[in-house]
Amino acid sequence: MKEGKTTGGKGGGRGGAGGGGGGGGASSPPSVEERYTQWKSLVPILYDWLANHNLLWPSLSCRWGPQLEQATYKNRQRLYLSEQTDGSVPNTLVIANCEVVKPRVAAAEHISQFNEEARSPFVKKFKTIIHPGEVNRIRELPQNSKIVATHTDSPDVLIWDVESQPNRHAILGATESHPDLVLTGHQDNAEFALAMCPTEPFVLSGGKDKSVVLWSIHDHISSLAVNQAATKSPGSGAANTLQAGGVEDKQIGGPRVKARGIFQGHEDTVEDVQFCPSSAQEFCSVGDDSCLILWDARTGSSPVVKVEKAHNTDLHCVDWNPHDVNYILTGSADNSVRMFDRRNLTSGGVGSPVHTFEGHTAAVLCVQWSPHKASIFGSSAEDGILNLWDYDKVGKEDQAVKGDKKAPTGLFFKHAGHRYLHLANINSMLGFSY
Repeated sequence: MKEGKTTGGKGGGRGGAGGGGGGGGASSPPSVEERYTQWKSLVPILYDWLANHNLLWPSLSCRWGPQLEQATYKNRQRLYLSEQTDGSVPNTLVIANCEVVKPRVAAAEHISQFNEEARSPFVKKFKTIIHPGEVNRIRELPQNSKIVATHTDSPDVLIWDVESQPNRHAILGATESHPDLVLTGHQDNAEFALAMCPTEPFVLSGGKDKSVVLWSIHDHISSLAVNQAATKSPGSGAANTLQAGGVEDKQIGGPRVKARGIFQGHEDTVEDVQFCPSSAQEFCSVGDDSCLILWDARTGSSPVVKVEKAHNTDLHCVDWNPHDVNYILTGSADNSVRMFDRRNLTSGGVGSPVHTFEGHTAAVLCVQWSPHKASIFGSSAEDGILNLWDYDKVGKEDQAVKGDKKAPTGLFFKHAGHRYLHLANINSMLGFSY
């Protein structure tokens, strides 16, 4: 999809459907570099504030944590990110504190003169954990801001207390940090599908074994306290073992927690999972079998509802609306985002979405509802674009994109601040307020 022109400055109709990059009207899509150059020229118009923090290594996962402090002109926010190295130094989980300038505060000169090669003074590293393998996914526990979970290329989920973990230096030969807990139950690698429950200390995961696995951190809360001293040790004491299912993997040190439930229903790799915002017992999952499945732990380990052909190809991501639990988003390798109403999920035996949002030119890797407004969500894809959508605009005339017949329905902002937004190719991190 070609990127449309901006239609206004800060505070009024910024960006329209092509807010992140301009370039409407061309006969062929702009190259990645052309799009990025044009985006840079529009930064002072598009954003109230922007901070660019260049990283030494690519980051496979980046996640906002809790707000730590609120001040007059800026807030201090916890930030989690990973560093995927080339093996010359260990892979790391980085905990940082980020100063986020409030809207209408940042000087225009600062926004227009950002240096994409520099490290931002707004981002300060708090702690480094030497992670056993690359960090594919990071999730935080809403009930305890000190606890995060990570996925790596193994069957296990790793739980970290980021306050009690020692700060490490990522140098060649350094031993791996010990996780505070290791959640076991998968029979094959579980690399990406990971979620934390908003109401209970529950963890959910999916993997190549086609299963969805549920744990409670409280099942090992006593051992977490007993083993606190041991888990602070920087060494891993790992040994090579053969995991069930024939996966040869390095045993990760730390107290181990068995699953509360293992749920079977997918016919291929489970790519993403999400809890229902209002229930610790209800959750959903998507996978490479093109299915969206809804589960209820109270009724057993079989699907409550299985939506065949939610998309026509692999599903990569899912999110459940925290404001209206009837609505679920899915993103797929077919380049689209679909919104489902769980009261009416299927028609004729296949998925029947409320609406299909088409604004990406490559596989959609992430979808997420806004925590502030029920109708707004974001999507990012392998095309390097982060789109912001408002489903309330579907079926209504949008003044910001009036006359632009190419503008996808519901799209109101396009962020093109990364030349590559693939899972393995994010070398710089941007914080922005639009």
